[in-house]
Amino acid sequence: KLLKVGLPKLLRAARDYPFILVAPQCPVDSWWTRELHELSTFLKDFLKRYSVDKKRVYLTGLSMGGDGTWRLAALQPKLFAAIVPICGRDKSNSASKLKNIPTWAFHGAKDNIVPVKESKKVVRAIKELGGNAKLTIYSDANHNAWDRAYKTKELYHWLFAQHKS
Repeated sequence: KLLKVGLPKLLRAARDYPFILVAPQCPVDSWWTRELHELSTFLKDFLKRYSVDKKRVYLTGLSMGGDGTWRLAALQPKLFAAIVPICGRDKSNSASKLKNIPTWAFHGAKDNIVPVKESKKVVRAIKELGGNAKLTIYSDANHNAWDRAYKTKELYHWLFAQHKS
């Protein structure tokens, strides 16, 4: 499943991106919001085992993974240099925990699964707290805003410019 969507799909076709990609799959019949402890434990173990620049750990996810992006970043706000949630929602209202993480969210205006107002709400809340957040809305896109987002060259320039001091 992972090789058919998002970054794994893109990287399978073009292997010239300068990063390590970890792409966990949420267990069947579960949600990332229920799996945050396991995901957090996995990530901490991964960062200990492998040579990773800990100042440049980025988090992204799409749809339910977009929800997980908001939640995991709020759970571990000091870990991530930047986040890129796509078509996700933040039901925990965690903008105060996210305000110090550079954020670029993406959403389709015609999304009938996760309404675009969900991304607008959290990005607005982060900005109101003085955070660095932006939102790209594709006016003609439905729920799949990720294909276009992950093909956006500016995203990678922006992402790689983000690092923790």
